[in-house]
Amino acid sequence: MQAPGNPAGPTRRAAEAGASRTTESAHRASLKARHLTMIALGGIIGASLFVGSGSVIRSVGPAALLSYAIGGALVVLVMRMLGEMSTNRPVVGSFMEYARDGLGNWAGFTIGWLYWYFWVGVVAFEAVVVGRIFHEWFPAVPDWTFALAGMLVFTVTNLMSLRSFGETEFWLASIKVTTIVVFLGVGALYVLGVIPGSTGSAANLTAHGFMPHGWAAVFNGVAVVIFSYFGTEIVTMAAAESDQPARAVAKSTNTVVWRILLFYVGSVAILLMVVPWDELPAKASPFAFAFGRFGLPGAEQVMNAVVLTAALSVLNSGLYSGSRMLFALSKHGYAPRWVEDRNRAGVPWKAILLSTVVGYGAIAANYAAPKDVFDFIMNSAGCVALFVYAFVALTQWRLRNRMSAQERAGLALKMWLHPWLNAVVLAAVVLIVVLMAFDPDAAPQVWLSLGALALLLVVYPFVRRRASGRMAVEVAPEAPHAHDGERSPSSASLT
Repeated sequence: MQAPGNPAGPTRRAAEAGASRTTESAHRASLKARHLTMIALGGIIGASLFVGSGSVIRSVGPAALLSYAIGGALVVLVMRMLGEMSTNRPVVGSFMEYARDGLGNWAGFTIGWLYWYFWVGVVAFEAVVVGRIFHEWFPAVPDWTFALAGMLVFTVTNLMSLRSFGETEFWLASIKVTTIVVFLGVGALYVLGVIPGSTGSAANLTAHGFMPHGWAAVFNGVAVVIFSYFGTEIVTMAAAESDQPARAVAKSTNTVVWRILLFYVGSVAILLMVVPWDELPAKASPFAFAFGRFGLPGAEQVMNAVVLTAALSVLNSGLYSGSRMLFALSKHGYAPRWVEDRNRAGVPWKAILLSTVVGYGAIAANYAAPKDVFDFIMNSAGCVALFVYAFVALTQWRLRNRMSAQERAGLALKMWLHPWLNAVVLAAVVLIVVLMAFDPDAAPQVWLSLGALALLLVVYPFVRRRASGRMAVEVAPEAPHAHDGERSPSSASLT
């Protein structure tokens, strides 16, 4: 962008924006359609399904199906809104960029840093999970060595190239998807009585009471399972670095309904029909328990390997999404300028290293104070998923209202029943937060997350002044300055 009245030459910022676009275009084809397809499929399957679903079922009963369905419906709506914005303007930073455009710079700054903080904590947490699983197999080796090794391996994987991240995630996600598909197929045969000795039946859904703890438990279950779905939005960030970003986002958005129905609602339904809900373990993997019913040898160890795969996948994708969010924050002066540096493969290597340094620190702190450190990290970012959903709903509402009739008609993907379903999502977020606030186990997440949000809002004015000073140096004096809430010139470098 040249400053008005100064056609002689581009400003420094415009030149760098052009260079950024060239670099990004050169590496955008690194992620292919198959990578994005598997990222979309596997991104919604985590250890929270393979292990955490047991505790949800024990606390809700067979009505956990409703908890997963309601939570899934909320995610479908949010992904549809995000899909509308992403197909219209695919960018690295995704909803952070849209929140910035639609609600103001404060919104982009706040949700961007919360999201980064969330994934840094998750990366460290998953590394510790990896260490513990390996330690069970090799008890003579301290678990912290495996955790450290896992971090190092995936740090190198992400640093090598975007393609190496995509390939790694492709194969890790393939294992998770294959496991679920096999479980669904064998489980269906077991319930239908095809497998000899089968005791499964659809009657198990009601034989011990479908809703033994009432509707309150169902909605409390929604507050728990909503976090199982978090990570679905990563595909909109990855798509910005693919050869066909708009098409990839549209495809993943249109298929999210059946992915949720099949992988979550479907697998939980099979679990409940194979084993009576009050017999499923609350802490161990209910899938391993169910595979044992099928008569498959070594079911527990096989599922441990699958849970390990899920943890490695989250570690890998968490490093990717955290570093890309930090990279996008830096573009607007909300993170150190040097974070923008890419290596020869086009990877923002300093953003990756900064994200992993925090992860290494958290791992070390975990072994110094195992409970307190991770409780604080995860609780203080525990409501980030809900904050993201609220910001996406508000942003899409605002951006759609700004469009002309011609722009609306040209949208490749549209949110249904706008703005009524936006209001439904916002009301659901408020309801879930209130339910969590009154749940003794979840309340610390609410208050610590709100504290983190408040801290960022307090810090923002100081960061804004620093960012404005940086932009004043980089943009020619005669160039128009973007006001808070408007799209700044630097955002062009991400499109």
